[in-house]
Amino acid sequence: MTEQSTDLRETVRMRYAAAAVQVSEGGTACCGPQPVEVDENFGSTLYAADERDALPAEAVAASLGCGNPTAVAELCEGDRVLDLGSGGGIDVLLSARRVGPTGKAYGLDMTDEMLQLALGNARKAGATNVEFLKGTIESIPLPADTIDVVISNCVINLSVDKPAVFAETFRVLRPGGRIGVSDVVADDTLTPEQRAERGDYAGCIAGALSFAEYRHGLETAGFTDVEITPTHPVADGMHSAIVHATKPAPAQ
Repeated sequence: MTEQSTDLRETVRMRYAAAAVQVSEGGTACCGPQPVEVDENFGSTLYAADERDALPAEAVAASLGCGNPTAVAELCEGDRVLDLGSGGGIDVLLSARRVGPTGKAYGLDMTDEMLQLALGNARKAGATNVEFLKGTIESIPLPADTIDVVISNCVINLSVDKPAVFAETFRVLRPGGRIGVSDVVADDTLTPEQRAERGDYAGCIAGALSFAEYRHGLETAGFTDVEITPTHPVADGMHSAIVHATKPAPAQ
């Protein structure tokens, strides 16, 4: 990894560590934790009220994503789900409820402060079919062919090595497994420099791939049935999007 990439990763880690600390400290206030400050394109308002109400307040307050991947990932009873960049655990806990006691939801995060917050939220929620792992999304600490669904909420754009993320995601999915992620994606007409003018890297803007780049990255890793559907704008020429793709099963 280059020095610039290392610096970018550390900037991202520090931002999300600070967000976790903000939520944790807010939990000691009289009125509970305050949501981390984001605009209307990011955060817990992208979840339905009944979903937010069913979870610990700290999990909701720590939500920094650009969508609701659990609403689009088609989770089924008994599925094994992995959330890349799980943060305070909101998507892991929602996934755990949907896959039921015969399924399992894993959360992967590189930030100690977020992992501590997520573990506390899992205890408060009484979730027994969850496990949080420390690591990076470029090197997933799980065996190959063990996951049914990979989800992620506005995290892949933060990676400094997106080909590695796509390759690792493909590796851990079982044949026939699928991804259902929310991410920021740029219009194909925007150069990397123009994307950087619209927001910083840690703010989920500068590091975003274009639609064509995202599709190419997934297909290069081996994915098929790639669909990238924009849902709402987050900056000029930048969109929150739902991304679906499948790891093909061997021919019978």
